[in-house]
Amino acid sequence: MSSRHRNPDRPKMEPNNIRLMSILTLQPFEVREQDRFGKCRPVTEFEKLDRLGEGTYGIVYRSRDTKSDEIVALKKMRMEREKDGIPVSGLREINILLNLRQENIVQLKEVAVGKSLDSIFLVMEYCEQDLASLLDNMNSPFSESQVKCIMLQVFTGLDYLHRNYIVHRDLKVSNLLMTDKGCVKIADFGLARKFSLPVDMEFPMTPHVVTLWYRAPELLLGAKTQTTAIDVWAAGCILGELLAHKPLLPGRSEIHQLELIITLLGSPSEHIWPDFLQLPLMKNFTLKQQPYNNMRHTFPWLSEAGLRLLNALFIYDPRQRATAEESLENSYFKEPPYSCEPELMPSYPQHRLKSSSASTTNTESRKKSSGTSQKDLIGPQLPQKRKR
Repeated sequence: MSSRHRNPDRPKMEPNNIRLMSILTLQPFEVREQDRFGKCRPVTEFEKLDRLGEGTYGIVYRSRDTKSDEIVALKKMRMEREKDGIPVSGLREINILLNLRQENIVQLKEVAVGKSLDSIFLVMEYCEQDLASLLDNMNSPFSESQVKCIMLQVFTGLDYLHRNYIVHRDLKVSNLLMTDKGCVKIADFGLARKFSLPVDMEFPMTPHVVTLWYRAPELLLGAKTQTTAIDVWAAGCILGELLAHKPLLPGRSEIHQLELIITLLGSPSEHIWPDFLQLPLMKNFTLKQQPYNNMRHTFPWLSEAGLRLLNALFIYDPRQRATAEESLENSYFKEPPYSCEPELMPSYPQHRLKSSSASTTNTESRKKSSGTSQKDLIGPQLPQKRKR
């Protein structure tokens, strides 16, 4: 623009000045320096200590809040592929987590920002360990008493989510964090959704969610609606994994995943799962016929109450599947060996989330392929098989 066309009354802009257009007056105005971060704190108030890991949707650092001296997890949101602002998965995660306050749900404390518009950080509570790392590196597996302690906390967190009309949609061991006080916390809400409440509590969503090993059969068969039952199925897979000391259903593909489910539970039928033949992908699959439930064969040492709980979590019909609330009241948790107190859970300082270089190659490869923990907090992908 030539000088003769400039408004002589318009103030000259400094190189670092920010000007926006008012939607009320349609006139430009300069943003004051003290207002440039809005209500968010600048990320410079956090000292980065270690890089915990990197995932599809962000890099996570162990950091220190210089104001409170508190150790936090600082997740930098990936923005390089975005042309229209914050990715919807990030907005969804921020919106959901800021409104959740329960001890078994990872806490989002605030959002911090850098100087550029694509520099956005989630300030989350720091947890010392995650179950995926522990399962990969523990010399001896969790005892049944410790498994009960973990699962009671998982079901408590799930019950809270479902009561608040939120379905997680990516529950797995990689997304379960643990503090040094034994408190288990559900993390990674990038795929979580709020749902409305029609009578059947169903809502249309994409079926391509939940890591394959933890994916419910209705999702594998292309169901257009999802319920909180998909979280319960995933919780059943986690319980089975903790009891068996290895992944319970480590499928290599969707059809292989269905075959593993049928091998464990037997073939579904219209009698036990009405209308399942009408699911979209049933025309693509010919399910093998296997009439037996092999849960007792898989867990021969488990009590009758424990087998009943697993079978309730793995009911084919999502409308009949146990709820998180019902699972908390299951008799399995009321018989010996009783659940230990969280404070008595073992601590493994050598496996704490301190830096990415401290993790083993096996654990890191699982993280990158299985989805999100506090190290990566990413969307669903196929995990690598754990070496035992």
